[in-house]
Amino acid sequence: MATVEFPQIIERGAGLDVHKDTVVATIRGTGIIEETKTFGTFTCELEKLILWLKEAGVTHVAMESTGVYWKPVYYILEGHFDVILVNARHIKNVPGHKTDKKDSEWIAQLLLSGLLKRSFVPDSQTRELRALYRHRKKLINQRSREKNRLQNVLEDANIKLGSVVSDVFSKTGQAIIEHLIKGITDPVALSNLAKGSLVRKKTELQKALQGRFTEHHRFMAQLILDTINSINEFISRIETQMAKCSASIQHHINLLQTIPGVSYQSAIGIISEIGTNMAVFPSSKHLASWAGICPGNYESAGKKKSSRVTDGNNYLKTTLIEASWAGTHTLNTHFAFKYNQLSLRRGRKKAAMAIGHEILVASYHILRDKVPYREPKLKPEILQQRRKVEMERLQNRLEKLKRLASNN
Repeated sequence: MATVEFPQIIERGAGLDVHKDTVVATIRGTGIIEETKTFGTFTCELEKLILWLKEAGVTHVAMESTGVYWKPVYYILEGHFDVILVNARHIKNVPGHKTDKKDSEWIAQLLLSGLLKRSFVPDSQTRELRALYRHRKKLINQRSREKNRLQNVLEDANIKLGSVVSDVFSKTGQAIIEHLIKGITDPVALSNLAKGSLVRKKTELQKALQGRFTEHHRFMAQLILDTINSINEFISRIETQMAKCSASIQHHINLLQTIPGVSYQSAIGIISEIGTNMAVFPSSKHLASWAGICPGNYESAGKKKSSRVTDGNNYLKTTLIEASWAGTHTLNTHFAFKYNQLSLRRGRKKAAMAIGHEILVASYHILRDKVPYREPKLKPEILQQRRKVEMERLQNRLEKLKRLASNN
């Protein structure tokens, strides 16, 4: 196999192969002898690495983004060199790599030749906000699991509270659960705790609360309730810290909130993943591709095989989908109209993903241009079509309500 030669673009650089306990570094460039050394990952060892690279006149450093081990190395080096983080898949796709060649040597060679594609690494403020936001999401998911466990405890005791109350953790639901834990199991006494519209359902509540709530059920319910309360406290502390961390970018958050469906937390979630500097993404298409919310387009012999979205940032995708569901329920908006159109042809999930893509594109332009969201200007015929679709939707809903009323 012939050796592949690359032209040199960067004068002096270093390639790093980062592991859990070691960093293999190779320096290469004009006027220096190629050399490879191994360093530890303790801070004192990384400082020796920095000194060695500076003595060699290295200006650029490249490493693969494998696992989590690259992060502390990147954060320590970024203030001293132009550090390039590269997707491991991209490095493997460049032809000419010999199997007996060290990874650090190959990375150094590609770095000097300018063949490495830089991955997006947010600034320190965005990284802190990202860590807080992601931990908050995990706690919310954990809280949902605990709530499901508590409902299972109620079902085990044949307390059918969820069959009557739409939200078991509403004020009425929580009051009933707390009284059950205290040992109050009389259905009539518990039904008297009903508030609001549930007052009209006292008879149903009494039937639903005729269960067998034992000492074991009380212990488990109290344990789970204490866990939920602790999680709520942690979430509150995280949100307080997020407000402090995002104080300097409050203007950007306010701008994103002008997008239909984007709440305060959704805006923070978007910024925590993509930052506020859109110069790192050449276009909104690059951002959508990086996020993994850009539909693929695989065709063969003129036939469309697949349009599945690509892999990407799952945290960002989840935030965009949540915002899209909210945005599609905002009346008289572009998102609502497009969702209604797409859901008929492509289904609700794909329609929501398409709206999430539009929210991301809108976020890109808003953060880049620092302007609020504006509804697209539509032609009169499109507006007329919108009104027609909305009228059909309202008529279908009215007919459904009439059928329900006649059945009752």
